[in-house]
Amino acid sequence: MEDAGLVIVYTGKGKGKTTAALGMALRAIGHDYKICMIQFIKGSWHYGEMSSSKRLEPEFELTAVGKGFVGILDDKTPKEVHQKIAKEAVTIAKEKISSGKYNIIILDEINYAVNLGLVDVNDVLDLIKSKPENVTLVLTGNHVKEEIIDAADLVTEMKEIKHPFQKGIRAKKGIDF
Repeated sequence: MEDAGLVIVYTGKGKGKTTAALGMALRAIGHDYKICMIQFIKGSWHYGEMSSSKRLEPEFELTAVGKGFVGILDDKTPKEVHQKIAKEAVTIAKEKISSGKYNIIILDEINYAVNLGLVDVNDVLDLIKSKPENVTLVLTGNHVKEEIIDAADLVTEMKEIKHPFQKGIRAKKGIDF
């Protein structure tokens, strides 16, 4: 049972979901674990983990699949394109989960992708069911569905108390992206 993997969910309206998953990855690399992170939403922008993750190779692999944040900040990509790309990300996730190469697989922003209608909740439940016993699966993103909570071993909700945006402070390089 010590080698049994978990299903972990980081959700909530507060910041820190992806950061928590990355912190776990950093800890796991210290034990020579292999980690794959598949990003469902963030793909088209440059953000810090795109560069820093290369320093953690070969133990850490980042696969950014999304077309950027959906429906915000001047997103002009049709929803159908976002849906097609999200389905590709699910296919990639299936391959990575079944490959036997990873101890931890992080599905970053997958809960948000479900909430936006880009990924079907049943596809996520199938990913969870297909997980080999020794693999830990981490799902991040706001608006997690009850069925995913029920299937998880650990669910942590990030709760926003105060945010710099409330004072007009924009996202900061190295802190937020």
